[in-house]
Amino acid sequence: MLREVGAKLDERTGSNRFLQAAMKKVFPDHWSFLLGEVALYSFVVLLATGVYLTFFFVPDAEPITYTGSYVALDGITMSRAFESTLRLSFDVRAGLLIRQIHHWAALVFIAAIVAHLMRIFFTGAFRKPREINWVIGVALLLLGIVNGFAGYSLPDDLLSGTGLRIAYSIAQSIPLLGPWLASLGFGGPYPAPEIIPRLYTLHILLVPALIVAVLSVHLALIVRQKHTQFPGPGRTEENVVGTPLWPRFAAKSTGLFLMVSATLVALGGLFQINPIWLYGPYHPSQVSAPAQPDWYMGWLEGALRIFPNWEIRAFGFEIPNVFFPGVLLPGITFGILFAWPFLEARLTGDHQIHHLLDEPSARPWRTSIGLAALSFFMVLFIAGSNDVIASRFQLSVNAVTYTLRVLVLIVPPLVGAVAYRIATERSSGPPRRPTEETIVRSEGGGFHTHD
Repeated sequence: MLREVGAKLDERTGSNRFLQAAMKKVFPDHWSFLLGEVALYSFVVLLATGVYLTFFFVPDAEPITYTGSYVALDGITMSRAFESTLRLSFDVRAGLLIRQIHHWAALVFIAAIVAHLMRIFFTGAFRKPREINWVIGVALLLLGIVNGFAGYSLPDDLLSGTGLRIAYSIAQSIPLLGPWLASLGFGGPYPAPEIIPRLYTLHILLVPALIVAVLSVHLALIVRQKHTQFPGPGRTEENVVGTPLWPRFAAKSTGLFLMVSATLVALGGLFQINPIWLYGPYHPSQVSAPAQPDWYMGWLEGALRIFPNWEIRAFGFEIPNVFFPGVLLPGITFGILFAWPFLEARLTGDHQIHHLLDEPSARPWRTSIGLAALSFFMVLFIAGSNDVIASRFQLSVNAVTYTLRVLVLIVPPLVGAVAYRIATERSSGPPRRPTEETIVRSEGGGFHTHD
């Protein structure tokens, strides 16, 4: 019966030829190629848990009096969004588990994209003909950050409300257009009750649709183009050495999906995250301390905290302090990321098609730039916890802030110089011929390896 259905379907769509070609597609065996799949499977878990949460969450800023199961907040005035999140956490069966799985999946999704982009950058997998896929990957990272922040802000708790207040200030800092953009996005002066339903629409509809569309284009390009691979025996620019899609890679990929899902469920069940009942509902006159955002916003938080209070006033206009770390720095960061494949091709004059990857040490200048940039954002990430560091080690917040201001200028060039020196020494050393060891059984019954 299945063969008959398949034959009739093939007569009308020509699907057999496509499926046969797809089943024979070869995937490299190196573990780093699975980072993109971790991101994909985290997104699948995000969609599944997000659908469950939409049945119970109420995106409404209307104030009500809480009378639910969490006695500590009984009688407290809060928004319906916060109340529905409490009800979801304490009264809906498996609600808290699904909430926490959803949150952990968002963190892993963005972390996997970052790790995947790092692998692509340091191995040169973004070179021709894969520039478009690099741009798509950076766009996925940006969309993931936007959607993560939108979802994080929906419960309307004191911590997420503080983040929204910062976002409103950043939007207002844009010269000329800032106040108009802030009012348009938030629906009026802060705090605007319309922001919660707008973020909800953005979080469950617009951005996920964009992510699905971008992922579809990304996967279509992967099918169209050959996979990259690391240099090794039998590997050339003209072939791909690895595992065919069916059945081995399909089994491996299915196992990875189950492992990712199981890990996220374990994280959601065993490790508490975003306990909004401890923060309480948001009030504009209050700010929680210490306030820490999700990890992917840590670098922006750190930049806001340690940037000097510089402002520019000229011709009746003012560019406030927040603009430089909150708008200019992210704009430059993502602008360079989007343009990097084309910048490198222009600077090096390399416009050839590449299917074999680089060893990081073979491109010392690229490796040093990448590690210097990573160290820069790592210092900013640490700066996002300057108050926690000061409190934990009994230090002055000002002293910690000034120290981090110095480190953010010193550490990146130092890391870049050391990385360049190490990579240069490794690349100039004696060439290492890759070998494959084969286990051979001798006549006496013993085993030895043979190159």
